Amino acid sequence: MTTTYPFSAIVGMDGLRLALLLNAVSPAVGGVLVRGEKGTAKSTAVRAIAALLPPVDVVAGCRFSCDPAAPDPSCPDGPHEPDTGEARPARMVELPVGASEDRLVGALDIERALSDGVKAFEPGLLADAHRGVLYVDEVNLLHDHLIDLLLDAAAMGASYVEREGVSVRHAARFLLVGTMNPEEGELRPQLLDRFGLTVEVAASRDTDERVEVVRRRLAYDEDPEGFAARWAADEDALRERIAAARARLPRVVLGDRALRQIAAVCAGFEVDGMRADIVTARTATALAAWAGRTDVRTKDVRGAALLSLPHRRRRAPFDAPGLDEDKLDEILRQFEEDEPEPDPDQGPEGPDSSDDGPDGPGGPENPGGGPQEDPGDGAGEQAPPTAPEPSVPDRRTGEHETADRETDSPQADGDGGAGEADGGSGGAGGDRAAVGAAEPFRTRRLDVPGLGQGAAGRRSRARSEHGRTTGARRPRGTLSALHLTATVRAAAPHQRSRGRRGPGLLVRRDDLREAVREGREGNLVLFVVDASGSMAARTRMSAIKGAVLSLLLDAYQRRDKVGLITFRGADAELALPPTSSVDAAAVRLERLPTGGRTPLAAGLLKAREVLRVERLRDPSRRPLLVVVTDGRATEARRSGGPTPVERAGRAARMLAGDGVASVVVDCESGLVRLGLAGALARELRATPVTLDELRADSVTALVRGVRTVSNPRRAA
Repeated sequence: MTTTYPFSAIVGMDGLRLALLLNAVSPAVGGVLVRGEKGTAKSTAVRAIAALLPPVDVVAGCRFSCDPAAPDPSCPDGPHEPDTGEARPARMVELPVGASEDRLVGALDIERALSDGVKAFEPGLLADAHRGVLYVDEVNLLHDHLIDLLLDAAAMGASYVEREGVSVRHAARFLLVGTMNPEEGELRPQLLDRFGLTVEVAASRDTDERVEVVRRRLAYDEDPEGFAARWAADEDALRERIAAARARLPRVVLGDRALRQIAAVCAGFEVDGMRADIVTARTATALAAWAGRTDVRTKDVRGAALLSLPHRRRRAPFDAPGLDEDKLDEILRQFEEDEPEPDPDQGPEGPDSSDDGPDGPGGPENPGGGPQEDPGDGAGEQAPPTAPEPSVPDRRTGEHETADRETDSPQADGDGGAGEADGGSGGAGGDRAAVGAAEPFRTRRLDVPGLGQGAAGRRSRARSEHGRTTGARRPRGTLSALHLTATVRAAAPHQRSRGRRGPGLLVRRDDLREAVREGREGNLVLFVVDASGSMAARTRMSAIKGAVLSLLLDAYQRRDKVGLITFRGADAELALPPTSSVDAAAVRLERLPTGGRTPLAAGLLKAREVLRVERLRDPSRRPLLVVVTDGRATEARRSGGPTPVERAGRAARMLAGDGVASVVVDCESGLVRLGLAGALARELRATPVTLDELRADSVTALVRGVRTVSNPRRAA
């Protein structure tokens, strides 16, 4: 049996440690979402907390871990006989990213249900995790429908399985912990709100702390059992403190003053709904119990707000989570009054989120402070405690970072002029500083034509596990979605030959038919953005960035992968490789400088190469190419060679021959228009769209699909 890395032997990360411990004290807090870069001990800390949970009493032989003192009346394994309890350790169940719906919620034996009327149910991971810990690594990469099922079960404390009129319900109460790397994509705000607490973790920059992390990790790898034995006393102390806090929790009084503070803080930060108030109240109560008190104080409310509100303040998908602590303190000062004196009968007051740390002050009896990240596989070590309040690094600033100085060209604030035809404002030079994006707007949906079968999303039509039923077929592997009518139709002709005598339908496995469903898929949206001098006018570039930002927002909501290619000067650059992190694309776009010539052909050829590689990596995800340009092409020309416009046309025809669905966003403006973007769209066999037509509320009609060639050939 693998020896778990000790929780008390992990260095630093007081915010993560405190959030996990509070959920161990009060599972009603609602779980923890851990956000952080790779190699920061997220997984190690989660696995370690499970070993600290008190044992649970379960009904012997019950697959759903029913409590013998209060068994679930609807348990599929019930009814249970009295006095059949036994103790076992709390479980930690891991939900892999590639899990199916049946693996998560369980599966019914449809054949037995139809023929015998028996609810033959195979429990899923939700049943295994009941009264334990359910850990979801990379939760942001989990399919949306699985996240919905998971969070619904966590909120209701029960899991429901429905299959063609046959239903099963069982209890599912667990400590939910999800980890994610924001660089790989964000969760929807609606899903973020379902996690009780959130913490940000990052690798320590302190040399001594990093040395201690490595030293202890190496010691653990060399002798796991011996290392765990050296920390056994600290683990026992933590385990006892969790049990004591759980016993104290029902006696903690949440007074009217604390409730008013919580309501004022949530209203002051303009969080949506009432879940934030409820979670903050439960967290503050757990903090008081953890600190050894039976009354909730201002510092409990403050510590609870720092854990429960940052992820609920997101006003837009590209806003980073965070909380203004100065504003928080200002709101709490409105309720300042003398705190009650500590009751000596309660024993020494333990530290909370405003004092020493979740494990108490460091010292001989507790030679550590709390958990910390591991630069390797995540197992960190204990170090002297620091302030346990979670830090939420600001991932975006209000300033635009630029690598180029803005020029004083007379065209800098104009709309181009004659200089644009040759690359704009200085030919190959004349780089300008980045300008901010205009206000984003709601865009019309751009689809990839045909019927795909890629990852679940909300953009293009695709065969999927969820959606409207369009037909039936023989099952391919495990039956997950029964098509009842087709199954009955297949079984009906054989009833006499099978010797049917009673009212039941004799169904065999060969009769079963599964539903073929059509839903929506997410696509790879590759943006190719012209950043040359011809686009450099401030008002125009601001509008263009606003349009691309709007398309990025649309891609975020439709669960697409995105990539960003820019072309300017002499070549094209892959500014952002295809990723699920739409936030990263938005940041790169904001920092994009402009200037120089217009190597349109290089941009299209770079897009073709990127799409070729991505097709090999993920062949089921169909691409949508979005070219944002005015259609001009200017670059250094070799004597006797093709013109830049001819080279761009040749590259466009190659993409069209590959069968790439494309959109050309025409950014040409002014009274005199050359129609070059329209000509490019014809070469690409793409849909031409002006900036005005891109808006969902535009009166100009926009085609709903994107034209593509028939019989496309794959890229070489």
